[in-house]
Amino acid sequence: MPLRTKHAMKPMNTGEESVLTKVCRTDGGARHVTLIDPAKQSPEVAAQRAMVAVECGSSMIFVGGSTDTPDTVVHATCVAVQEALELRMFAASQDPESDESAWDIPVVLFPGGAHALSPAADAITFMMLMNSTKRAFLVGEQVRGAPYLHQFGVEALPTGYVVCAPGGRVGEVGAAELILEDDVELVRAYALCAKMYGFSLLYLEAGSGAETPVHPALIREAAQVDGLTLIVGGGLRTPESVRAAVDAGARWVVTGTVTEDASSLDELRERLTALVAACGA
Repeated sequence: MPLRTKHAMKPMNTGEESVLTKVCRTDGGARHVTLIDPAKQSPEVAAQRAMVAVECGSSMIFVGGSTDTPDTVVHATCVAVQEALELRMFAASQDPESDESAWDIPVVLFPGGAHALSPAADAITFMMLMNSTKRAFLVGEQVRGAPYLHQFGVEALPTGYVVCAPGGRVGEVGAAELILEDDVELVRAYALCAKMYGFSLLYLEAGSGAETPVHPALIREAAQVDGLTLIVGGGLRTPESVRAAVDAGARWVVTGTVTEDASSLDELRERLTALVAACGA
């Protein structure tokens, strides 16, 4: 049976509170997201890496990234991660010294397009690539995907997505007019536009595997616009770069490449522990 003809699946790990409420809460410090690209490892390995990430303090798992990954692969990865979380949550519920809520972690789609969806996700970053010159990334892919997300019952997180220099592959594929490091007035205008559209989240992206992250001056300017939860990703490989993003105003930082190229789970644990600690949550 094709994936998109399946009935909607009830999200598994979000509890009674919506994912959007969890993401937008302002108490505590900045938080960390681990991005898992389904194209870069098997679902089983993805689940192992996601569990290490949660152990290290990641507060959300993104599934997505590559632009050409089919929905069957995305779905298998979401299912594997959700099942692993369920097992950890059940084990914690049987241990009076364990915190069951520590495994109540949203699994959120970070899609490359309407082809990369899954009913097993708790939510999706429902994004407009605001500085794209292509209709497909402004509204086209969203229109294609909306009926399936409605059918699946996957919660939409309204997100303005702005690609900053260097931009990487997402900037190329998305035909983005990149925001340069001195375009502070322009990034503020995008933030204001996102707020006026009614987006809850604003995601500043430097590109997967970017040599440099989003410039702190851009983050700082975007953070001045209230009513938006600011997410920053791309090029954040060191605790110092994560700390700079948080100090500039990021409420969430996303790292993915460090997950993909770690040579072992022990190395991944060491890297993520340092990155999460830099968030200061």
